[in-house]
Amino acid sequence: MAPRSVLARSICPGLSASVEVEVGDADTALAHGSGDVSVLATPRVLALCEQAAMTAVGASITTAETTVGMQVQIDHLAPTRVGGVVTAHATLEKVEGRRLTFTVSVRDRCGLVAAGRVTRVVVERERFLAKAAG
Repeated sequence: MAPRSVLARSICPGLSASVEVEVGDADTALAHGSGDVSVLATPRVLALCEQAAMTAVGASITTAETTVGMQVQIDHLAPTRVGGVVTAHATLEKVEGRRLTFTVSVRDRCGLVAAGRVTRVVVERERFLAKAAG
């Protein structure tokens, strides 16, 4: 019997998760090549937001499924130094078939670091990988 598709189950708005990380040298704009300063890189901010979004729905999809990024809108509003701790939070706001839209935010001890929206799509893992392989 094939695993039940996410379309046959109910993934409800309101699911949420947070991830926390202490900013290290590998998390900086300098290390990511996205800038020349040693503060939290915007690409790392985005990765944390996507990790929180994946975590929020991880228990609601089968092991044969995963979610992949589709669309991102992030405003990176404030710098975070190396050694600072940031928490990324994602809340599922809208479900349209396989498309999942999250509001996301990142905060540190000083307040809001980033905010925006992340859209991910539920896919069948093997089919997706086969498509990527050509």
